[in-house]
This record gives sequence, structure tokens and C-alpha cells, in this order.
Amino acid sequence: MKIRGIARDLLQALLSSAQEVDREGGGREFVAVLREEDGVIREFLFLPFTSTQVSASLRYDLMPLDPHVAGSAHSHPTGALRPSDADLRFFPRLGRYHIILGPPYSESSWKCFTSDGGPCDLEVME
Repeated sequence: MKIRGIARDLLQALLSSAQEVDREGGGREFVAVLREEDGVIREFLFLPFTSTQVSASLRYDLMPLDPHVAGSAHSHPTGALRPSDADLRFFPRLGRYHIILGPPYSESSWKCFTSDGGPCDLEVME
């Protein structure tokens, strides 16, 4: 399914969660699974994950069988809003749309990428 956008309240929740993990975890990355409904990313799933200041990994064995999984969201506490080599290996495993969030965790400090790492415009919707 073609994704038309992301719900503003979800984007704000993702930014807030990433900021909290960064602050409470001493600069650790945050990661979550994105779900879509009618072409709009509206939810995220928190699966158990491990993270450091430079990486995060999900427990794939706990991934639900869900046709509405659209991709992932994760943070780069360093502020680099571009996929790393590890991201480019991770993206194809989990949907088509991948959001990277970074400090200062505002509505202007995130970017979306396709599963091959190319930039993707994603409209923020009410």
C-alpha cells in the first residue's frame, strides 16, 4: 500500500519517545515498528529492543504477523539524519518506510527513507 503521510500526533509521540530514551539512556537509540491505517502511519509498536549510542536492534521473534506494518522509526542521538550502513541492512527487513529522528527532537528534526535508503517525502497530517 502507498503511504500518503504520517499523523502529526504520532510523529510527536515518536519524537518524544526518542528524546526520552536518549535522555534517560545516556544517548541510546530508540527503535519502534510503524503501522499504517488507510495509507496513513498512525501507530507504533514498541517491541523489546536493545540499544547503545550507535545502534539499536529489535527482537524479530516477537514481531506480530501484521499486514499493516509500514516500516520503522529509530533515532540517531548524534543528530545524523541519514541512514547508516547498518540501517541500510535493516530497512529491507521491516516494511517500506523508515523514519530517522534526532536532536532536538522537533518537527523539523526527522527524515523518512524508503527501504533502499532513498529519501522519501512524507506529509504530516492532522
